[in-house]
Amino acid sequence: MSSPTSHTTNAAHDTVTPVQEQEAVDAIVPMIPIVLPLVGGVLMFLLAFIAIYMA
Repeated sequence: MSSPTSHTTNAAHDTVTPVQEQEAVDAIVPMIPIVLPLVGGVLMFLLAFIAIYMA
């Protein structure tokens, strides 16, 4: 994971500015307890719909 204290230099002013980067995995992990059951419910509904349609 990237360190939050990394800096880049601005060539126009020669000042050091902090870089605020957040990795994709770090952004998604807090939403897993909400998204996972919702996606599971939708998947079960779609599979049941397909099973009834095919019968």
